[in-house]
Parts: sequence; structure tokens; C-alpha cells
Amino acid sequence: MDKHFSQQSRRQFLNKASLGFGSIALSSLFSPLSSLGSTSAGKLTSPSSGVLGHGHFPAKAKRVIYLFQSGGPSQIETFDYKPALRKWHGKEIPDSIRGTQRNSGMVANQSTFPLVQSIFDFKQYGQSGAWVSELMPYTAKIVDELCIVKSVFTEAINHEPAVMFVQTGSQQSGRPSIGSWMSYGLGSSNQNLPNFVVLVSKGGGAQPLNSSAWGNGFLPSHHQGVQFRSGKDPVLYLNNPYGIHQHDRRRALDYIKEMNQIQQKMSGDPEIESKIQQYEMAFRMQTSVPDAVDLSNEPDYIYEMYGEDARTPGTYAANCLLARRLAEKNVNFIQLYHMGWDQHGNLPGGISRQCKDTDQATAALILDLKQRGLLEDTLVVWGGEFGRTSFSQGRLTKENYGRDHHPGCFTMWMAGAGVKAGMVYGETDEFSYNVTKNPVHVHDFQATLMHLLGIDHERLTYKYQGRRFRLTDVHGKVVQGVLS
Repeated sequence: MDKHFSQQSRRQFLNKASLGFGSIALSSLFSPLSSLGSTSAGKLTSPSSGVLGHGHFPAKAKRVIYLFQSGGPSQIETFDYKPALRKWHGKEIPDSIRGTQRNSGMVANQSTFPLVQSIFDFKQYGQSGAWVSELMPYTAKIVDELCIVKSVFTEAINHEPAVMFVQTGSQQSGRPSIGSWMSYGLGSSNQNLPNFVVLVSKGGGAQPLNSSAWGNGFLPSHHQGVQFRSGKDPVLYLNNPYGIHQHDRRRALDYIKEMNQIQQKMSGDPEIESKIQQYEMAFRMQTSVPDAVDLSNEPDYIYEMYGEDARTPGTYAANCLLARRLAEKNVNFIQLYHMGWDQHGNLPGGISRQCKDTDQATAALILDLKQRGLLEDTLVVWGGEFGRTSFSQGRLTKENYGRDHHPGCFTMWMAGAGVKAGMVYGETDEFSYNVTKNPVHVHDFQATLMHLLGIDHERLTYKYQGRRFRLTDVHGKVVQGVLS
């Protein structure tokens, strides 16, 4: 090692030394610890212990299952019943209403904006009397387990910025995701599985997903989400190459760890510690992951509950069942992504297929968690990145229409630990265009989620480039009205 460094030129040394002595001196003025690559807590953390230890206050939820419906589900076709649209159907939306919200560029050349009622029937269900569309018969049966929030709103108008905003608190890539913040703050409850797992339904839709949505941003890299895939290799590059024995792999990792520890002691770079932890986690996952993703021992009644799609690896239903298994193994943050909710045209047909693919499994997950006693300390979240417009995009016919992106209001729901069950929170106007009661900004949703995990969103920060960052930026308030 000494010989290696003695052979470096002065230019190479300065290049490796974070752009030279000047930047080291400058960063040390801001924070002596940050110049050495330390966390804001001034220490490196193991996967099992976050920087907060046990949180700022007792947590209601130990884990989160986030069912992200990518593409923007139409609130008007699912949960936000608007009978007033019947009398307005086909009529031009008033300028006084449309002018309150920004529209996407996809309707820039549209000369007319006729309002359109949903062609799907709604009924009230449960003791809560929540309105649910006929598209979601299984969800309708569990409304008394749900806290339906109709008044969520965002600032982003296009898919990727909107997805990034709800997942990371910023419309630009590069910030840590919710799961990464939770991992950083609270650590892991399972030494043999990642504390942040991502499942993406196969097939998908027109809008691709950016893996930055589950990235670690500027947090140490062992806090990023680990994507589990369907098929022979759930985690890429996890298994040993052909001919490599497990004992040989262990010996190699021990030598690599020893060299990394020498390098870390010399440089103080926290990413080296992250690499050590990632190598060790990958080694343990070689035996833990196959068991976690093996659904073959699930009884028939479970498949009947989740639907036959649950027998097909990679489907939304199979991923919901896998999420329950991961929750049982104390994985702290489980994120499902299901694409295809982006219906600018042919909305009736498109949203019918989406609901058919997701409705039964979503409801089954809630019931399955409840029957196992897991819903008491698991928070389940359902929702997308924005809503859809009440006017039709493109040509309106008797049986067909589309809806554009709409940030002004959309519906999400939560169930389980810490939230009021059988509740509908917030209201929108008669067009489902603007929030009229109890608005919930995306940052408010994030602050509330962290509160349920025992985290004060204003106090979990990370110092990066001279500024202390947090998930909610400089905004967000806990929505007390939804807390049990």
C-alpha cells in the first residue's frame, strides 16, 4: 500500500484529495466532520442501526408497504364521485375553473375542453359511507380499513418530475427517496435482507420508471432500494459464478474487507464503509433471498384471495403477496411500482384493465396483513403522482374519452398503523378540479408518513455541499386529522 501511494504523482494525489487542499480547508470551515465524509450525526452507521436509533418519539408503524400506481390514476373514475358532472357533461369547463391550474403541453393545441362525467357507477360502502367506483369491487369491501384522502395536490405536471417529487421531495433527480431516508434514520430490522426493497410489476406502461425514484441520492449508497426481479435471479449478480464455491467466496470477501478497511482508515471515505456493508449483505442474501421470494409453499386459499395472477411471478398480484412475505421478515420499506395508469385517450378501457390487474390483490394484501396481526404495525399506502382533469383530452364520444395530467387534486389512501380507519379526509369542488377542504400537499404527506414511523421530518437531516437537506425540503406539516 505504501509503495502504491509513493508512486502517485502530486497531480494524482490532489485529484484524489477532493480537488485539493483548498476544498478540504473550505469544507472544514463549514464542518470539520463533513470534510471527512461523515454523516450529519458525525458517525458511520451499520445497516442495523440508523442515525436516530429508535426515532424521535414512539412509532406507530414499524414498516411501510407503498403501492405506487405510476401514471396518475383518475380520481374521478375511482374514489372522487362527482354527480354534478352529469349536468355539465359535454359543456365547456368555465375559464374561471380551468384557469386555476396549469395544464400539460399535450392539450396546448386543443380548442375545446368539454367536461366529462365518469361512465362508471359509484356506490357508498361500509360504515364510513365512502364512495367507490364499480371498477374496484374488492377495495369497496375493505373501505372501513382505509383512510381515503381526496385532497392531495402536487406541483409537478409531467410524469418523471411528479414521480420524483412524491418519492424524493424534489422534482429533480439526485435526492434520496423516502425509503432511503427511512433506512438512514432507523436502520434495519433484518440482518439478512435489505431494509428497502423495490418490486416493479412486469409489463408496465408507456411511461418508463427512473431508478432514481428509489435511489439513495447523497446518502451512503447502502441505503438505496434493492430491486427484486421475477425469475431465476431475483437480485442481479447476487449468485456466485459457475465454479466458485461458497467457501472461496467467503475467503475472497474477507480479504476485500481487510483491504477496504485499510483504505477507509486512510481516507475516511464513508462510501468505503458502505461498500463493505453491501458486500456482506450480498453474501447473506445468497441464502435469505431465495427463501423470501419462494411462493411455492403458499396455500391455495392465499392464491384464491390474491387472485390467479399471484401464481405468475412479476405480476402486481404476485408482488403484493411477496410484499406480505417481506413484511413478515421485517423488511422496513417495501415499494411496489405498477405502471400503466396514464390514460390520455381510451380511458374507460385502459383504467378498467388497470383496476382488474390491481384491485383484488390490493384488497387481499390488507386482509392478509390483518389476519396475521401485521396491519397493526404496518402502514400501507396507495396512490400515484397526480390526478386527471375533469375535462376530456381529445375527442369526446358517448363511450370514449381521455383525461390529461392534473396536479390540482388527486386521491391517495392509507391503511394500518397509526391512521384512522373508515375515514374520508378532504374535499374537492364539484368538478374535482381544486381542493376545497383540508388540502394535503405532497410534503405534508411525506411529513405524516415519517411521523408515523417516529421521525420528526424537520430533524432528520443530512449535510451535503454545505446545506442540511431533508425529505420535505423546507416545507411540510403533519396531517393531524388522519392520525388515530
